[in-house]
Order: sequence, then C-alpha cells, then structure tokens
Amino acid sequence: MTNLPEPAGTPGTPEMRAGDADRERVAQVLREAAGDGRLTLAELDERLDAVYAAKTYGDLEPITRDLPSPGTAAPPMPAGAAGADWRPLEGAPTWKTGIGIMSGFNRTGVWNVPRRFRAFAFWGGGKIDLREARFDEPVTTIRAFAIMGGFEVIVPDDITVHVKGLGIMGGFDNRASGPGAPGAPTVVVKGLAFWGGVGVKRRRSSRQKRREKELKRSQDD
Repeated sequence: MTNLPEPAGTPGTPEMRAGDADRERVAQVLREAAGDGRLTLAELDERLDAVYAAKTYGDLEPITRDLPSPGTAAPPMPAGAAGADWRPLEGAPTWKTGIGIMSGFNRTGVWNVPRRFRAFAFWGGGKIDLREARFDEPVTTIRAFAIMGGFEVIVPDDITVHVKGLGIMGGFDNRASGPGAPGAPTVVVKGLAFWGGVGVKRRRSSRQKRREKELKRSQDD
C-alpha cells in the first residue's frame, strides 16, 4: 500500500525525484497516524526526519508502507470520544509565538493552536492556557526557552501530554505528563529552562465542567 502521489508520465517510478509537496503529503500521513495512535512520538520524529531527507519516490514509499492510505485513516482532528470538538474555530485568533523580555504575555481563552508554538522569556515570563484552545493538528509541540524567567502551561485534563524539557539551575515540571481521552490531541512541551522554570499543570476546562453538570443532571433525572 502506498500513500504517494503518482508522478506524471511514469506512475510509481521509484527513481522519480520527489518535490516539497510530495514530502509534505507523506508527512501529513505520518501526523495523522500519530494522532490515531498508530505511531509513537519517537517513531513520528524518526520518520519525519526520513521524509524531509528523501530525494526520490523510492525513498518515500517505505516510510508509510505499514500505514493506511489517505481516506481510510481518521481525519486530522476528530471530535473526542466524549463529544469534545478540538477542531480549529473560524474567527478565533491564532498565535504562533509568545515573547516575554522583562515583561510577560498571555495566550488564553479560545484560540487556535498551530502545530508548533514557540515561547521565549528573558527576565520575564508568560502563560500558555490550552483549556479552551482548539488544535490545528493532532500533535502540537510547544518549544519553551526560559532564561531567568518562567512559563506556566495549563492543559485540560483530557489531552495527552509529554514534557521533555531540560532544566539547568532551573526546572521543567513533568508531573502533568500522561495519556488523555481517546481522540484528544497530544501536546509535547520541549525546551530549556536556565535559571528559570517551566511549569505544566492539568486543570479542568469549562467544556469538562459542562459535561459533568449535564451528566449529573441526567443521573438526577
């Protein structure tokens, strides 16, 4: 089974040079597979490196040989098993960065989170609140660099979280790492804290609170 586009004139020729669009199409298949639980994050990183290093169709084909073709896998961002809708919301802001240099920033409320979010703090800090956020893709990576500063990252209870940052005379709190609900997005927090800290905490979202109230009402009835 292959997920590659057919080259014009000579379909399936392994020697055909791959273009950026071909590599990106295969990369999207891998991201969807990671969101479905078919690949671990380590496998995703390893295969993405192979995708962007590929020069021909023959290099690309083995990377997705054991994965479903597009159209048979789950959509990039399905609603969660408990009814949560994680898909991007039209009209909501999208922030790709947060910078706090002798100051601070807030990324809170309803906003669309991109595949990669970068945060930098120097003698400052920031708050990245994902409780009401929507996600562009199944796997989101937050790269946080805190130098004599710090970040507070708040994630809802029902998403999967992996904290992989390094603290040097500082700290990266990984106690929030753990699995989430089926169909929920995955957030990976990486980076460096030097004389600073990055705290990652789980909190209930308003969506979860509403579901709990609805469940309680149904049980009372």
